[in-house]
Parts: sequence; structure tokens; C-alpha cells
Amino acid sequence: MDELTLHEYSDRRLNNAVAIVGFPSLGLISSIATSFLAKELELDLIASITSPSFPPYAVVQNGVPMPPVRFYMGTRENVKDDGGIDCEDIVVITSEFVPKTEMFTALADVIVQWCHDNNVHTVITLDGIPQFTPEQYDIIGVGSTERARELMNTYGIESFDEGMVRGLSGMILVKAVDEDLDVITLLGSAKQEMPDPRGAAKIMEPLAKMLPELKIDTEPLYKEAEDIEKRFTAPVSDTNDNIYG
Repeated sequence: MDELTLHEYSDRRLNNAVAIVGFPSLGLISSIATSFLAKELELDLIASITSPSFPPYAVVQNGVPMPPVRFYMGTRENVKDDGGIDCEDIVVITSEFVPKTEMFTALADVIVQWCHDNNVHTVITLDGIPQFTPEQYDIIGVGSTERARELMNTYGIESFDEGMVRGLSGMILVKAVDEDLDVITLLGSAKQEMPDPRGAAKIMEPLAKMLPELKIDTEPLYKEAEDIEKRFTAPVSDTNDNIYG
């Protein structure tokens, strides 16, 4: 496999940071959520990962081409004792493409090492699980360390005790155990047949408890979910029926 290359665009050193990681998952909820966070919080692009093995495309945002795997950063303002996680800086790591299976280990290595080198003490990865009950959105979590599991309990996140966490989230959990890095993987239920912005909004609810001063308006995601659901469930018009006889 071709080597991954980390590009850093800022020499600023992070302080006491939390990172939120989201790559495409079921219903695309994790990448929708992290992309939404980076945009709504107006975070700065500070690093990226590239590889000849990545799909050949550029992400265009506000007319500016961007690399496929991006690291954004912002500083928490007016931090006080509000019951949230103790941190000064927030990092969002996001992408719109699903890495090849053989790339997960290397990507997890780069992300965990970058977090270790940049004073990131807690990582929250977002991932999707099947929605078995219509309109019911469940969120469960896995912690890499006892500290992470205690943090989950503090914020009322139900523990996922038996099963598997696949893909990049699973590999980051494994790497985090070796590095003694606090990682919480949030698993949110999502629709399987379509992009699910509502699921993305739901999985951000625990983040609002952990970082309560971040006033994220998720209403646009709910509106987008309604529009998508209408398109997927709209009946074929009589006009189209007539065209096909």
C-alpha cells in the first residue's frame, strides 16, 4: 500500500485538546456530523492526510479545493466549570470517502500518533449502526480506557459491552489501548438505505453535553433529513406512468 503523507499547515501547538473523528459510516452520519461541526464552528484547516491510494478527487468548499482527509482546529472561548470535558482546543478530523480496508490500520496509526504529538487527551470517534426500530435513534459507546468508560458514564452514554466495532473507529480503539489514550467511540443508529442527517444530528447530542458551550444549531440537518426522506418516498407521478404506457 502507498504511504500516507501528513501535511501540517500550522506550527501552533495545541493545548489540552479534544479531537472528534468522523469518516463515512452507515447513513453517512459520522462524516455529515463532523463536516457540519467544522463548518458551523468556523474551524481552521491545520493539517491533512494524502496518499496515491486515495480516490482521485478534491473536496471543494466555498470555491476552494481541499484534500480528502482534513484536520480542523478551534479554541474554546469562555470556558468555565459547566460540567463539560476539560479542554482548551477542539480538533475535528473528517473525510467524505471510505478508505480501503487495508488502509484502516495505517490511518489509525497516523491519527493516534498525531493526537499523541499534539496534546490531544481525549478522542471521540463517530460511527453508525443499523436502525432496527423506525424513527428510534439509539446511541451507545465504547471506551478504550477505564477513564474513557467513566467519562461515558458521566454523560449517560450506554456502554456497548459485546460485539465488534469495525473500520477506522475499531482500529483507533485498538491503537488507543496501546497508547493509553482516552477514546470514546459513539455508535449512533442510522437509516441504511439513504444518507441520514437526522442520525447525524442525534449523534451530536452527547457532544453537546461534553462541550456544552458549543451552541450548534442542528435544525438544518433535520430539514435536510425531511427533504431526503421526501425524495426517497415520493410516488412516481402519473405523468411518468403515462410516458411508459
